[in-house]
Amino acid sequence: MFDYFKDIFSYSNHAPLLFTQFNFWAFFAVVLVGYSLVYKLKTLRSLYLFLLSIFFYYKTSGFYFFLLIFSTLVDFFIGKSIYSSKTEFRKRILVVLSVITNLGVLSYYKYSYFFAETLNNMFGTDFQVVDVFAKWTNQFAGTHFDIDSIFLPVGISFFTFQTISYSVDIYRRKIKPLDNIIDFGFYVSFFPQLVAGPIVRASEFMAQIHAPYKLSRYEFGLAIYWILKGLAKKMFISDYIAVNFIDRVFSNPMTYGGFENLMALYGYSIQVYADFSGYTDVAIGVALLMGFRLPINFNSPYKALHVGEFWKRWHISLSTWLKDYLYIPLGGNRGGAWATYLTLSAILMFIVLLSGWLWLMAVFALVAAVFVLLAYLFPAVKRSIDTNINLMITMLLGGLWHGASWQFVIWGGLNGFGLVVYKFWRKISPFRGKHSWWVRFYAIFITFNFITFTRIWFRADSMEVANSIIYQISNAFDFSLLPAIIWSYKTVFAAMLFAYVVHWLPTTLKTAYRNWFIDTPHYWKVIISVIVVFIIYQVRSADIQPFIYFQF
Repeated sequence: MFDYFKDIFSYSNHAPLLFTQFNFWAFFAVVLVGYSLVYKLKTLRSLYLFLLSIFFYYKTSGFYFFLLIFSTLVDFFIGKSIYSSKTEFRKRILVVLSVITNLGVLSYYKYSYFFAETLNNMFGTDFQVVDVFAKWTNQFAGTHFDIDSIFLPVGISFFTFQTISYSVDIYRRKIKPLDNIIDFGFYVSFFPQLVAGPIVRASEFMAQIHAPYKLSRYEFGLAIYWILKGLAKKMFISDYIAVNFIDRVFSNPMTYGGFENLMALYGYSIQVYADFSGYTDVAIGVALLMGFRLPINFNSPYKALHVGEFWKRWHISLSTWLKDYLYIPLGGNRGGAWATYLTLSAILMFIVLLSGWLWLMAVFALVAAVFVLLAYLFPAVKRSIDTNINLMITMLLGGLWHGASWQFVIWGGLNGFGLVVYKFWRKISPFRGKHSWWVRFYAIFITFNFITFTRIWFRADSMEVANSIIYQISNAFDFSLLPAIIWSYKTVFAAMLFAYVVHWLPTTLKTAYRNWFIDTPHYWKVIISVIVVFIIYQVRSADIQPFIYFQF
């Protein structure tokens, strides 16, 4: 009996609390039982969910839950100080302190290997990466974490962005700080969206913290619908096609032909969408059952007519975060600011370090000189150049947020390039203002294939893999083998086709069957839920398949 409870309350990387595992739903059932006793007592409700969220993160990332507590403490008190400061200079110092502290911790866990390897290669040093936090934990808690490698805490990017936005919004006078640390800790750590978003702004969530619990019959049905849809996306589509096809091709693309590589690429586009949007669907549903409304994070992104619209439909909470806290402060479409050129210089230096080619600095300096000359000779061009630089900076940083590798630099750069090209194209497009079905089809087709093409570098584990996929698609396409390949992977391709068809269904039809489910009697909801869960678990893989965005 002791060992049983020890397993429940101790961390194990073999039994994380994932939405796709039974232990999470057992945990959530216990949460709801306790929640039914405290939901009317607002402060106690916040404390209850805060503590359970900390426990949830502990079960997911072990003793790294201290990082979550550290981030909570730092930004709670900095937020209070920003609000109470009398001078603008002090406010700026404090908000800069918040940004530097949060990004410093994030960079340590995401980029330490990159910086150590770069310094060693450039200067012949032998710096070794040491996980300082794991070392301290071993000393004070008697644990036995490996200190020679850094474990990336799950969800650190998401809660870091939330705490940064909180401090910045207080500085911008958009919100007032929360009165007590329990409420703030609850906001930062709320477990449904803690480890993979959506990124929730304080302005969107603060009013809900002390609002009376309210859940209509419609919202109850909607919550169940979100949860079932999210689980189906993740386990019926994403995990199934990944384990049975996509992972195999991307692990060794040269052993597969051009058609298989191409289909793996199209498969990955629907896999990453089903995986990530599936997580946020479940998160939204779980939060709604407790009376909290999280923002929608995806809106049929592959229906986008251009790259700009795609990024308004994909990972909406991150896209809007980057726009509000990076693109607009840099000058947005108004032009450049000193921060534009400082940030661009930092990114270019990062790329130089990533490549190890110091001669790139001379190339970048020459390109910069050309742009400066053009801006001087043609002042009207300067604003356009600055705006496009701001777009490229935003997308490059969005790429580097995912990791320090050439693949993410190329992926972010291609998306930035797509945004810039579309800005010029829409001015001369012969289809501008036309809304016929074939124009929409053409626009969606081009946008979808461009986004899918960029995913080569997003998914590939190395540049060698990315180059191999491109080579196989370009040079190893044997049409005579198509019938045999399609037949061999018929169930995988059928699942992919089904996912794409559902994705591209008209919004009115999707709304109709969603409302039909919501309006059904509760006993029908139970029956449908049992059937869906039964089907999902019949096709699930034996191994745990973590959500893709846990690694970011």
